[in-house]
Amino acid sequence: MKKNVAIIGFGGQGGWHGEQILKSDVVALAGVYDIRECRQEYARNKGIHIYGSTEELLSDPQVDIVLVATPNDLHKQLVVQALNTGKHVICEKPVEMTVSALDEMTAAAEKNHRVFTVHQNRRWDVDYLAIQQLVLSGEIGKPLNIESRIHGSRGIPSDWRCQKAHGGGMILDWGVHLIDQMLQLYTEKVVRVYCTVTHITNQEVDDGFKLHLNFADGGEAYVEVGTYNFLALPRFYMQCEQGTASITDWKQKCHVAKLTAWNEKDVLPVQTAAGITKTMAPRDELTLQEYDLDRPLSDVHDFYRNYCAVLDGKAELLVKPEEVRRVLQVMEAAFASSEQQAVISTDI
Repeated sequence: MKKNVAIIGFGGQGGWHGEQILKSDVVALAGVYDIRECRQEYARNKGIHIYGSTEELLSDPQVDIVLVATPNDLHKQLVVQALNTGKHVICEKPVEMTVSALDEMTAAAEKNHRVFTVHQNRRWDVDYLAIQQLVLSGEIGKPLNIESRIHGSRGIPSDWRCQKAHGGGMILDWGVHLIDQMLQLYTEKVVRVYCTVTHITNQEVDDGFKLHLNFADGGEAYVEVGTYNFLALPRFYMQCEQGTASITDWKQKCHVAKLTAWNEKDVLPVQTAAGITKTMAPRDELTLQEYDLDRPLSDVHDFYRNYCAVLDGKAELLVKPEEVRRVLQVMEAAFASSEQQAVISTDI
């Protein structure tokens, strides 16, 4: 039997969830609540039940799961309220803006014996899954450095995402995804964080950032988000012990260069504009194998399937609160690094 979901906040992301839930094999849409009349009318025209208030939604005994998709600053209040009324809760990302706020939400879930998770949907992006597959397979060895970028050219959307009070800015909007992905790829502790931010199109919140992470085993990561880039750099670039991988953008396959032998008998110098070089001479097919990986299969409905299986006692959460907490810790350190213009030592 499908589990009933009610959505609080039926804007862009809430609307997306509504569409997915209507097509789901494990959850059904009980209804939605949004303070805006235009969004209520939108839902009504689609035949979706409209609740008159948050309280009415939470008091509906048919609702098993509450999905919170409001602006970020409202998450804690609504999540705790829903948990205290006995509902299981899914919250949109970022779950909150501070670790302490998340801890209050997690405590409410534990107190009420409810299942609480966060919709880290970018774990189902095929570009990330390709890099993850390569890391887990060990095909080109252990990662030494992973670079992850998202570049756009339209600035921040002119809604609450450009307002600090509502938790706007790119660290909280896109950084939460890319950091979460990176912490899935690197399992060692983060020991140093350095971050700079940009304010090209918005002075109130960051419209881009550059984040360096150092891990306890010597691994390094670089995460960059830009909203004023008219030529984008590769989505992923990964150096490993036995090769390199690159994904130019999320529509492309992962291209791999695998080292098959280190030494070449005779390296011919190559001519550059101002001289010759052996150091930067390209490798040949005797020592390097190049190929593309097939794009991994991905189904966003697996998020709901996993959550419902957890409610039935048949699975473990894919997005665990402790993983969400690590991401928030890194984001807090990134903000601190930017404000202090300094490297932050961490134990995350």
